[in-house]
Amino acid sequence: VHIVESGGGLVHAGGSLRLSCAASGFTFSSYAMTWYRQPPGKLREFVASITHPNKDTGYADSVKGRFTISRDNASNTVYLQMNNLKIEDTATYYCKVTRAGASYWGQGTQVTVSS
Repeated sequence: VHIVESGGGLVHAGGSLRLSCAASGFTFSSYAMTWYRQPPGKLREFVASITHPNKDTGYADSVKGRFTISRDNASNTVYLQMNNLKIEDTATYYCKVTRAGASYWGQGTQVTVSS
């Protein structure tokens, strides 16, 4: 299993970013995918998830209405569209899949929101 996140960067408050998570080494369309984030000095926290095959989604209260998770099974990619970013969204964002009882993470992508 190989997971690679990308799309992070520096953005002003109120701006937008789209994160991508490219996955390989497993049947992508058969598994739910989840985004987490870890703010500086804090624990890793759930952000959003998307199931298979219905593509049902779930969000942390802190990002509801601002973030949108989606997936493209043809390209084995899950996205996180982040709008109206806030300073408190600053974190390293990680993508995860749980397969056969084991969780696999990417290396993360840094998002920094400035005032």
